[in-house]
Amino acid sequence: MDEREYHERADTALAAIEARLETADIDFEFAAGGILEIDLDDGTQIIVNKQAAVQEIWVAAKSGGFHYRWDGTKWMDTRSGEELHTVMARLVGL
Repeated sequence: MDEREYHERADTALAAIEARLETADIDFEFAAGGILEIDLDDGTQIIVNKQAAVQEIWVAAKSGGFHYRWDGTKWMDTRSGEELHTVMARLVGL
């Protein structure tokens, strides 16, 4: 995948996460550089950002760090094989 395609796919994934957060009325904001900061009711924070150099989306949460790579159809965790949106739903309680 070239750089343009990576950014399009990653931006689409972040927009989908944003839409679900808005629907669930969960506090979040986009910080400088397109970093998505999600503030949960228990005081913890989840950070989601693009890592263009390695063409991944990274998620940092209290439960650990996750790296997602495009597999041709969806963003999959490089270690567990779980899909990005499934994990995000679990992490934020959707």
